[in-house]
Amino acid sequence: MADRNSSINAEGIFEPFSTDEAPWEEFSHGQRFASRFKRLDKFGGGAHVGVCLEELEPGKQSGPAHYHMLEEEHLYILEGSLTLRLGDKTFELSKEDYVCFPAGQKAGHTLINHSDKTCRYLIIGEKNPHEVTLYTDSGRIQVRLVQEGYDQSQTMEYWEGEDN
Repeated sequence: MADRNSSINAEGIFEPFSTDEAPWEEFSHGQRFASRFKRLDKFGGGAHVGVCLEELEPGKQSGPAHYHMLEEEHLYILEGSLTLRLGDKTFELSKEDYVCFPAGQKAGHTLINHSDKTCRYLIIGEKNPHEVTLYTDSGRIQVRLVQEGYDQSQTMEYWEGEDN
């Protein structure tokens, strides 16, 4: 049914697949950030909704704390446990816990595995080409449309600098 890159058949139709068929990908940055994930949406032919099966090893953080201006994101814990940092609060999550991060909710979120076992979870979210993501620890702003990041430490009013 599936080739090595997707669940598309010979007629060009995406068919159901076992998540075991989707390839694992990995990322890491320094000693702190790392995860392993399967892009189920991409493997299954999805273009508008992102669905990732992810694993977070003990002692690792999923990525920098951030929030989305246009995209809604959902997290569902399948097995294991982790700590959700949401704004200035932390929450211990475990199997069958769920949380939604609505678009524009100005509270950075990130996942940290403080346990001694791997945590497996689903992340589901939109794939808006115009997304703007704010990184709350660094002050960086990421603009997907232009694939660029900006420093938000210097804000300007709309007409500022236009009178010169």
